[in-house]
Parts: sequence; structure tokens; C-alpha cells
Amino acid sequence: MAETTTVTGVLAELAALEDPKARAVNERHGDDHGVNLGALRAIAKRLKTQHDLARELWATGDGAARLVALLICRPRAFEQDELDTMLRESRTPKVHDWLVNYVVKKSPHAEALRVAWSADPDPVVASAGWALTTERVAKKPDGLDLDGLLDVIEARMKDAPDRLQWAMNHCLAQIGISHPDRRARALDIGERLEVLKDYPTPPNCTSPYAPIWITEMVRRQAA
Repeated sequence: MAETTTVTGVLAELAALEDPKARAVNERHGDDHGVNLGALRAIAKRLKTQHDLARELWATGDGAARLVALLICRPRAFEQDELDTMLRESRTPKVHDWLVNYVVKKSPHAEALRVAWSADPDPVVASAGWALTTERVAKKPDGLDLDGLLDVIEARMKDAPDRLQWAMNHCLAQIGISHPDRRARALDIGERLEVLKDYPTPPNCTSPYAPIWITEMVRRQAA
């Protein structure tokens, strides 16, 4: 299928996979595509890494095309300012999450962007900074001011906009899970703020409410 290695070809293939019911479900979550993610991943797997094509697909602004772009790009090939621009263009949750998790986390600019984004006045941009901070809390905590992070979470999480609140809550849970010496304080903050306490959680899934999340993950680690 050589024709699908052009932007026009990929867009045509994605259009053929568009499912109105899937789009309706995705739109309820703030996303703007109707392509099954398994089918989308299959396209990316066939295309393999094609960084120039990824840039062209991103430039279309199409949600599904951007998801393919994030799967076939070369994360380390992006400059810092390019990633910053891409994040600010990523207003839907799925594109935002894939950009941060599949691309920025693998970039040599991840730490610089973490610092810059965490302090950004745009709460969606700031949420990306917190996601990168959570990654460091779990994997490279040396040099992080964990008590300072808990101070900020304690002061700001309760009234933060949804996407930022979710990212800060994840960081709170990760501190409690990964750092036993901060666990009691993390649990206390979660219990007092009650953020996501009533979040509807499907059976066999762990609640995002930090005290339950921390306790369950610690239990699993000890099992």
C-alpha cells in the first residue's frame, strides 16, 4: 500500500475507518476522532518510523492523523521549541497524552520542558509539566523537592481545573506509592482534599482517589 505513505493516502485511509459511534464516545471525553485506536496503531505499525511524514501529518491538524504522527515520529529529532508549540496545539486529551508519553518523555528536552511547563499559566500546558514530574517522582527522583511538590499540591489541587487537577493528583499518588517516607503526608493530603473521592470507577479498576490508589498499589508491591 505505497499510496498510504503520503499524507493524502493516510488521511484517506483514516477517513475510511471513521466510525460515527466511536466519534460520539470520544467527543464525550473531549477528543475529536472516530477511528478505533487498534486500527490506528496498525496503520502506524505498517508505516514504521517516518519522521518527515509525521511532521506533515501533524501539520494537517486532524486528530487521528496527529495520533498516527506521534506513533511514527522520531522523538529525539524534535527541537525543544517545536515540542512546546506542538503541546500548545494539542487541545484534545488523547493527542496531548500521547505527545507527552510517547514523544516528550523520550526527548532530551524533557527536563527543560518539565520545568517550563509546570510554571505555565495555561492549566493544560501545566498539566503536561506535572505529568513529566510524576515520571521523575517514579523513576528519577534525585534532585526533586518532594516536600515542595506536596506543598503546591496541598495548596492548589483542590481548586485546579480538571486536567491540571488530574495530573497533580497523579503526582500526589505517585509520591505516596514510591516514597514511603512521604506516604503518610500524601495520604493525609488526599483524605483532606477529597479530590476524585467520588469518581465513578469501573469494577476491577483502582479508584483515582489518592488514598485508595496509594494503598492499593503499595499492597500489590508487597504481595
